[in-house]
Amino acid sequence: MTRFLLTIACLAATPVSAQEMVTYKTDQSFEDVAFGLESAILDEGLVIDSISHVGAMLERTRGDVGSDTQLYDQADTYSFCSATVSREVMEADPMNIAYCPYDIFIMDSAGDDDEVTIGYRSFPEGDMQKVQALLDGLARAAIGMD
Repeated sequence: MTRFLLTIACLAATPVSAQEMVTYKTDQSFEDVAFGLESAILDEGLVIDSISHVGAMLERTRGDVGSDTQLYDQADTYSFCSATVSREVMEADPMNIAYCPYDIFIMDSAGDDDEVTIGYRSFPEGDMQKVQALLDGLARAAIGMD
C-alpha cells in the first residue's frame, strides 16, 4: 500500500508538458540587448538578483560532458523579482511563489551572426498574466519595441 501511494505521489508530481516561450529576435548585438535589458529592469525600479552566464558554463564544460557542439556564442539569464507584482499575484494564490524569481534570457546562437533572441517562459492564465505583462514590457523595451 505504501509503495502504491508513493507511486501515485510521483505520478502527480510529473510535469505534463513543457512551458512555452515568448521570444523576440533582433539584429542588435548581444551586448546592446544586455545593456537594454539591464536598463529596462533598473528603470522599473527592480533589482537584478543574478545574471547566470549559461552559455559560458556550457562552453566551459562542453568537453567534460563529451560534447563537441557549441550551442551559443553568448547566452545569459537575468533573474529578478518585483515586490509589488509578486505580492499581488501571491496574495491571489500563495502557490505562485513557484514562479519567483522571474527570468529573462538573451541568447546568440553559435554561428548566427545576424540575430539575438530575448525571451522568457510564458505564465498560466489568470493572475500570473500580470507577471507576463511585466516581462514582456521589459523584453520589448530592451530591444526598443516599447
